[in-house]
Amino acid sequence: MPEPVGLIDKSGLRRDALRSVGQLLNATGALLRLDPAGATMQAIAERANVSVATAYRYFPTLQQLHTEFLYSVLVNARDYSLACQLNGKELFLDTTTKWVQILAIYGKALSQIRSPQGFLDRLDRGDITAVVVFETWERPIREALREIGVSERHFRHALLLFNSLFHSREVIDLHETEGFSADEIANLLAESFYGAVQGWARGSLSTQVVARYSQDPFLP
Repeated sequence: MPEPVGLIDKSGLRRDALRSVGQLLNATGALLRLDPAGATMQAIAERANVSVATAYRYFPTLQQLHTEFLYSVLVNARDYSLACQLNGKELFLDTTTKWVQILAIYGKALSQIRSPQGFLDRLDRGDITAVVVFETWERPIREALREIGVSERHFRHALLLFNSLFHSREVIDLHETEGFSADEIANLLAESFYGAVQGWARGSLSTQVVARYSQDPFLP
């Protein structure tokens, strides 16, 4: 996998600079949630109580600020997943529950900055947000695949299915419109994910059979 790209280097920043970066990230999340149309760099800097020049010093574009904010949220799920001692579907469900809880806080902001590019394309290009999703879900998904009897050769597409099912917008919809709790959402989407992956595996096998017979010269 390519090395992650797109994250600013904070290793040389002083404490006051790190504080300014943190204030900018917090302001970004708040404005994306409360007033996404007004979440300009100027508005974010004002809410963060830093100058616009300071904001642009750390984040030359609004897109870079969005990427840093998204990463700062995703890394919470990654660290939780990597530290979890569970296995199999228990690991997957536990990490899923944590992710739904994170979305309860940040989901509305995240739904405003979803990339128009496909997930697998971004992962192959080393996009930092796709890479951290991979790091978060590699072990839980591989463990779940083993337990439900699906070959790990379907892992890459299972990751794509997960990314589609557990989108922040849909999780928020299930909570706010349908009234499901975080635990209910985690259980429902986890079971839906297992079914989707098993259906993918069956569909993949059927596709291989059709492809094999379509090349048979004895067929009309």
